[in-house]
Formats: sequence, C-alpha cells, structure tokens
Amino acid sequence: MRKFHKWPGIILAVFVILFSLSGIILNHRNWFSAVDVSRNLLPPDFRLNNWNLASIRGAVHVSPDDMVIYGNIGAWLTTEKMDRFIDLNEGFPKGIDNRKIDAMLLTNNGELLAGTLFGLYSYNGETWQPVNIPVSHKRITDLTEHDEKIHILTRSQLLLTSNLKDFEIVNLPPSLHDDNKVSLFRTLWTLHSGELFGEVGKIAVDILGLGLIFLSVTGILHWIFPGWIKRRKKKEQGVEKVKKAFVQNLKLHNKVGYILAFFLVITAITGMFLRPPLLITIAPKKVNKIPYTILDNPNPWHDKLRRIIWDEAHERYLVSTSDGFFFFDNTFSAPAERVPMQPPVSVMGCTVLEPHPSVLGNYIVGSFTGLFKWDVQTGAIINVMTNSFYSPSGRMGSPISENLISGYIRTSTDRYVVDYSRGLEHLSGSNTPPQMPKPIIEATPMSLWNVALDVHTGRIFQHLLGSLYILYIPLAGITLLIVLISGFVIWWLAHKKKKKEQVS
Repeated sequence: MRKFHKWPGIILAVFVILFSLSGIILNHRNWFSAVDVSRNLLPPDFRLNNWNLASIRGAVHVSPDDMVIYGNIGAWLTTEKMDRFIDLNEGFPKGIDNRKIDAMLLTNNGELLAGTLFGLYSYNGETWQPVNIPVSHKRITDLTEHDEKIHILTRSQLLLTSNLKDFEIVNLPPSLHDDNKVSLFRTLWTLHSGELFGEVGKIAVDILGLGLIFLSVTGILHWIFPGWIKRRKKKEQGVEKVKKAFVQNLKLHNKVGYILAFFLVITAITGMFLRPPLLITIAPKKVNKIPYTILDNPNPWHDKLRRIIWDEAHERYLVSTSDGFFFFDNTFSAPAERVPMQPPVSVMGCTVLEPHPSVLGNYIVGSFTGLFKWDVQTGAIINVMTNSFYSPSGRMGSPISENLISGYIRTSTDRYVVDYSRGLEHLSGSNTPPQMPKPIIEATPMSLWNVALDVHTGRIFQHLLGSLYILYIPLAGITLLIVLISGFVIWWLAHKKKKKEQVS
C-alpha cells in the first residue's frame, strides 16, 4: 500500500497542483475575466491561424458591401471579401473573455446588438454600451427579431423587448413529454464543480482543490525529509528541528488526507466522466433532479437553451436546446413539441442555426458533430461536408467528429464554414478564403479561464501526446484514486494499530 501511495503520488503531484489551480479558476470565470495570457507563451496548438479556435462564429451584414464578423475575436467591421478590417471592440470591458460574442443582431431600426458571455451590448456608432437585462444569469446564447420584438435568449430564459428598456421575461413552457429529468452529464458537471449547491458548493470545491495542493506539497516533503536528515547527519549538523518538522508534516498530511479523502474520491470520479472516452457512456443518459440543489429548478429549460429562430414556413419558433430541437407556438403558450427527426448535435451545443438561403423551411445546423442541411418538415438531413444523406446509427459514438463546426458565414457570393481546428474553409463561391490579419491575431490573446480549461482537461499536452491526450483525464483520475484510497487505508491501519497498542 505504501508503494501504491508513494510513487504514483510523487509522479502525480505536479499534475494534481495544475488540476487544482485550474479548477479554482474555472469555478470563478467572472473573477478572472480581465486576465489574459499571450498565445506566444502557449504550445503551437493555441496559436491563431486561418481564423481557427472559434475566432469567427458568424457575420451580420450592415450594408450591401460591409459586414461585422464576430466570435472569440470580438467584433470587426469588414467587407464581403474580407479584405480590410476595422476594430469594433471599443466599450467592452478589459479582457478577451469580455468581448467573446456568441450572437449578434442588426435590428430593423438599424441598431447593432451583441450577446456576450456576460451580457447584452448595444453599439452607438463609436463604442459598445451595456444593456441592463432583468435576469441574474446574463450569458446570451442567441438574438433574433420577429413581430417587431427583439428576442434575447439566455441559457435559461427568453426576453422580449421593443426598446431595450422594457423587457418581458418568458419562461418557455415544457414539452408535452417532459419527464422533469436532467442529463447525467449536467448532474456530474455541477457536482464536480460544486455548482450543484450554488456558490457555497463552489467555494467548498475550491477548498478541496487547496486541500489537494496541500497534500501534494506535504507528500513531496515527506519524501524529501529522510534524505535531508541523512545529509545533515553526515555533515554532523543538528537534525532535531528537521525531525520535528518531519513528524509535524506527516501528521498534517494524514489529518487533511483522511478528512478530505471521501470528497476527493467523488471529485476524481465525476471529473473522469466529463471528458471522452468515459463521457460517451453517460452523454445520452438522464436522471432525476437532486432535491434542494440548483438542478431542482421549476424552469424546465434551466441552463438548456442554445439557439432560436422563427420558422417562416410554418409560423412557429424552432429552438435548439441541450435536450434537442423543439417547436414553440408564436405566443409561447402551448407545450413545446419535440421535432421528430433531428440532425446530430454535439454535447457541446449547437453553434450554427440559420435558414437555408434558397429553400424555405430548411435550415443549416452546425456543431462539433458536423454541418447539416435539415428539412424540418420531412426530416431529411444531408451532411453538407460530404453531400450525403445522414441516418442515425443508434450506436454510441464520439461526441465530436472530424468537422468541428464553430461558425458559418454567408455573403452575396460565397459561403464559408469555420472549423474549430482548421479554421475558415470555402463551401461555395469563387473568392479565396482571406488570411487572418496580424493585427487581429495580436489583439486576441487567450483568456486565463480558457488556459485553465485546457490545463484542466489536458488539452495543453496535446502537442506532446497527440491523440493519446484523450487518455490523460481517465489515467490521471485512476492514478489519483489509487493514491487517495491507498493513503486512507495506510492511515486507517496505522490508526487501528495505535488504538490497539493504547488498549494493551
């Protein structure tokens, strides 16, 4: 047991410290949103090239010749040929995270709106101005306009307004067959982060992270102390203080370890299932809501809403959610109706939902599972990248595909798709895809939160491990479980032995 605890623990210590520090940052995105990291300090995979890494999510045409492209680069005014660019990010708070735009809308009265991770903004011709929306969770997932009302979709609610001052909050009705369950993935995610129990839970998990750092440091010191004592003895130096520190270090290591062991085991297990390959086993599963937690929410669409569009052909709304696509009537009063035949959408969510340019009632749908043309009436689905009909296999597969669709642009002459890894690619048209200008690359560092995410998931090591990096999380999780369980057993046996000696 000591061997199982010692050597894997020593090897894992540095990675555990990285897990813990990055996890604390991930738990508090708003705290660190102003902090950026230069991409020159990161591995090559994190450098911007050809509009990759979700640089562009979409474009809004503001005149016959000009459009605003938006995404992780913020907002830039350009021409349809994308041959010159003007920075339109003035007014957003400091930090690249604060100008990541998921949705943009040019309203019928000519007002330009942007939906970001932290709220809604309106462009006054010179700078972006924040728009105060009456919800606590302000992350905007989509913007659209219909029937003279702007529709602002957050991850949980829909807001309607005609003047950006008076808002109607719409809680979307449940579907006809709503089972009042949540995805197992969402349950494990919130349990792993502590969000399941709100801010108190997140702070508790932060404390677990600090505890893991403490155990790693004291564990390494426990390994170093014997050699240190031997060297001091050889040099005929005093060792009493070092011995006392050695004993005290072990006591603290054991005490913190046995107090936190159970909670750390739960954290390790839940983390292992949040990334492939183990993610594949839980992705389709749903479970009952845990009472008295944030998941026990009366809103059936809490943290599930992703995209919204008005279906002109059938006069209804089409909404993409983490549970799939649903139809809603024009007043959002009748129960939602699940669309029977749907294109596949990655667990990471729908990134593209646009009307087909020439076929009414058909839509372009994109996610990390690919890009598809979808006829919602007949259910016909065509894989745009392969120009072949899609039919579900019914078998579990990877939540991502070879085509990680993060954006889509349509101009008067061309269609472009944005792949997360490869960047901007032509779908049709004659113009050559434009190169990513150096000023935009230099103006787009990486947020500390995103660096922490890639450290936490192991993607930071992909340039070293290649495709094997996908095994980083399960192997690290299994090793951590071995270290935690063996450590607890060692303490338990020593504790029992000590009690026995005291009795005798």
